[in-house]
Amino acid sequence: MKKYLEVIKKSPLFKGIDEREIEAMLTCLSVNTKKYAKNEFVMRFGESTEAIGMVLAGSLHLIKEDFWGNRNIIAEIGPGQIFAESYACMEGVTLGVSVVAAEAGAVMFMNVRRVLTTCGSACEFHSRLVRNLLSVLAEKNLRFNDKLTHMTQRTTRQKLLSYLSAESLRQGASEFDIPFDRQQLADYLSVDRSAMSKELCRMRDEGLLNFRRNHFVLRQS
Repeated sequence: MKKYLEVIKKSPLFKGIDEREIEAMLTCLSVNTKKYAKNEFVMRFGESTEAIGMVLAGSLHLIKEDFWGNRNIIAEIGPGQIFAESYACMEGVTLGVSVVAAEAGAVMFMNVRRVLTTCGSACEFHSRLVRNLLSVLAEKNLRFNDKLTHMTQRTTRQKLLSYLSAESLRQGASEFDIPFDRQQLADYLSVDRSAMSKELCRMRDEGLLNFRRNHFVLRQS
């Protein structure tokens, strides 16, 4: 676990808790880790879980698939970020999404009861952990609202502009990287990849933006 301590320290879940305290809390929480290969399922739709997951290395995708296997990427989860916390907190609720490794990596699992319940040794920083968890839930709710804004745009161009504008504002720069390749971006916005790629090229030709792979530069006309 020590090899991932820097990632854990930077996680919003452990914000305001120093290294010594984190090491004590990890023991208190009885965490366990597991490595995953690219495209391996970490959690599947319809399963139940009592664990909150945290990415230690690599990245994951939250996905929804329909009856015919069409995939919609709900979100990407990188090192230090957590997932499945809402499902773990609600007893009896099964997963409405699947979690897939977008690249090879490692995940740490924490039992939600140990996270939410003060331990017998009265760990003084446990309450901060709970407050941090609430903050993460609130932030994810806001990000989900952002995605709804992109999704409710009528055209592929409008969806792209909504997403890229939001990423530019979030990162505070007109030049930025996004966490998706072309197929993943199409899945995230629920659009056809070919149509999306053509629209990106049209916007580039019109001088609205420039791009190379997942690197974008927005331009003002």
